Amino acid sequence: MTTQFWEKSRKINPTLTNLLFKPVRRRVLLGLSKLHVASQATSALIHQGWWFLKKRLLPLLCLISFFLVLLLNSFTPAIAQLPPQPRQEIRGVWLSGNDFSVFRNRSQVQAAMSQLRQLNFNTVYPVVWNDGYTQYPSAIMQKKGIPFFFKGADGQDVIADIITQARKEGLLAIPWFEFGFMVPLTSELASQHPDWLTQKGDGTQTSISAAGEVAWLNPFHPEVQNFIRELVVEVITKYDADGIQFDDHTSLPVEFGYDKYTISLYTQETGNPPPPNPQAQAWIKWRADKITAFMVDLYQTVKARKRNAIFSVAPNYYNFAYKMQLQDWLNWVRLGIVDELVMQVYRNDLESFIAQITRPEILETQQIIPTGIGIMAGLRNRPVAIPQIKSQVEAAQQRGLGIGFFYYESLWDIAPEPAAQRQSAFAALFPNSALRDISQNIARKPTFNTITLPLYPKPSLGQRVRGYFLEVAIANGQPKRILLDTGSAGLRVPKEFLGNSPIQRTGQNIKEVLSDGTILEGELVYANVEFSLIPTAEPVPVQIVTSRQCTAEKPKCSANSGVPFSGIVGVNYFEKSLLYNPLRKLSGNLSNGFIVVGNGASNKNGSLILGLTAENQAGFKMATWSQQPEINGVPGKRWDSRLSKVCLTLAGSSAKNSCNSRAIADTGTINGLTEFKSASTAGKLKPGALRSANAVKVGINGIFDYSLTPGTRDGFNRWNLSISPQAELPIFVNPGIALFDKYDVLFDQVNGKQGFRSRR
Repeated sequence: MTTQFWEKSRKINPTLTNLLFKPVRRRVLLGLSKLHVASQATSALIHQGWWFLKKRLLPLLCLISFFLVLLLNSFTPAIAQLPPQPRQEIRGVWLSGNDFSVFRNRSQVQAAMSQLRQLNFNTVYPVVWNDGYTQYPSAIMQKKGIPFFFKGADGQDVIADIITQARKEGLLAIPWFEFGFMVPLTSELASQHPDWLTQKGDGTQTSISAAGEVAWLNPFHPEVQNFIRELVVEVITKYDADGIQFDDHTSLPVEFGYDKYTISLYTQETGNPPPPNPQAQAWIKWRADKITAFMVDLYQTVKARKRNAIFSVAPNYYNFAYKMQLQDWLNWVRLGIVDELVMQVYRNDLESFIAQITRPEILETQQIIPTGIGIMAGLRNRPVAIPQIKSQVEAAQQRGLGIGFFYYESLWDIAPEPAAQRQSAFAALFPNSALRDISQNIARKPTFNTITLPLYPKPSLGQRVRGYFLEVAIANGQPKRILLDTGSAGLRVPKEFLGNSPIQRTGQNIKEVLSDGTILEGELVYANVEFSLIPTAEPVPVQIVTSRQCTAEKPKCSANSGVPFSGIVGVNYFEKSLLYNPLRKLSGNLSNGFIVVGNGASNKNGSLILGLTAENQAGFKMATWSQQPEINGVPGKRWDSRLSKVCLTLAGSSAKNSCNSRAIADTGTINGLTEFKSASTAGKLKPGALRSANAVKVGINGIFDYSLTPGTRDGFNRWNLSISPQAELPIFVNPGIALFDKYDVLFDQVNGKQGFRSRR
């Protein structure tokens, strides 16, 4: 568990490494990954005057209480509410590589677990993966021919012994993957799989860490991910563990990611090579998001084996974790994939310690899940005095936070005070029992109030001149970049986009006709859907498209282009049938609306902001939709999102600031379009593409004012005219995707409003 102060510690790392590593094939990381210095101070709350108040006010309070009881008993409460279940307090200790000299002995394991229980600890975190080796006999490592060195004194499985004895004492045992993606460059694993390693921009493969000089497995490589996943599955099934913990090494130092595999993947997905500056914001986010996606996968993998297992993380403070180690743990918490968090705060200074444990992300996290603070109990070459430990524990406890100590041996075996004195001090810190029960550990929904997702300029299949594409995973399938269409409703995808999770079939074949004349046909099913890792609260209707053809009126539609169908996620609220906007089924505030932020006709990503708040609605000018009748099976209100009182001026036609038009903001249409019901309105203009002389102005007074000069460049200034006597509206306008180059557009499904905010 390396921390943010390693730049100050580099000079001592080589010396410490020589002390800590045993001969080549018996490496044991002796806890150096916890080397943050701790602090010494005391803090306590002193309550005065209570005796005086009790003497003077108690008789009066009793009299008031008597009359209140009489009064309240005359009413029947409408709703009986139980107090919320208190979150279980973490009182844990890491069992590091240092401690294996103790835990190789069965009787000492039993004594240690018994003593921890007597001192009212409730959780142990035995290390199972560090230094390129497992601390348990692993079939996965055996297949790779990697030796195993960590047998007990009697040849026993030490991890199995720890877990068994912990359970007998009522302690939770949560195996700890200490090294994460970190391995020594000289390890058998690194030697066998050099293609699994990542590197810095200058080709360097190592960094200086608590464990000395180490290399990093590539978190983005599928074979690396599968290796870690297999180890996690092995541990959770082999030992029926109470959970799994990942610390600050399930990450990547920001300088890394310049290996051939990652460069190719980033270039393929973004159209550009990684920037030479490793701290470029988009490059940081891309890598952090990839690690987040893997953590989601690990979470789902663990829960599939043991539903109530605790998925625990023990990172550094957030600003450092994200910017320097690409570890977006606050996002993990908000996604609902973290069941417990223990943030490492190794400080000498109490003021600095308190500043870290009162950060906004900790205050937010502790409202959601059990949250603790990692406290340094000492190192072999740097013991920590009990007053410092006491002051930090009390500071955390006063703020409702649990505790995790690094590490077991330094609790009292290697310490400046006698063992009995240390144990007495710990007993005073935890005077009451606080056992934990994983049966209460249930799945959580995401807690985002709002979240911004990338909109990519390219789809997963085929090509398109312009478009915004959102990553969508259906039935646990691989994420695919699907066209975001604000002009239609419903998710429509080819069958190969589906994963292996069960879906609910309806047997109902449905048909959808697109504006370009393409007819989509296929079965209506219900499936779980994720939008860039954000899951819907329940299955949503999806059209599995098995047939595409053109209408007779438009024989040159996209179905005859030879381009594969890349899918459509229609997010309009003007649903005409059951296949509704799937964003309606996101959890909580995320379902109340969204904002599309364009990319200005560049190759950069746009943004989809889910969840409207007072803050992200600032600066928008709002137009009102009209409410439509409900449709059975479509949740929430249905709106006609075609804007009214739209003013249109089209040079060369009789439409001169005519403000009786209707318009739609549509990301699914490449070119702008004006549709006249009457040929007389078009004047001398003929159907087809307009020319530069036919300047276009579209707007709503006080809301937005959009204009362009028609030309030939698709998706920016091409504008078509059609005359359709059978059209529903006298004048209908669709500015197409180019409108989003000049305006951010807001869709408020609760209040039936659409907002426009100029990007000029």
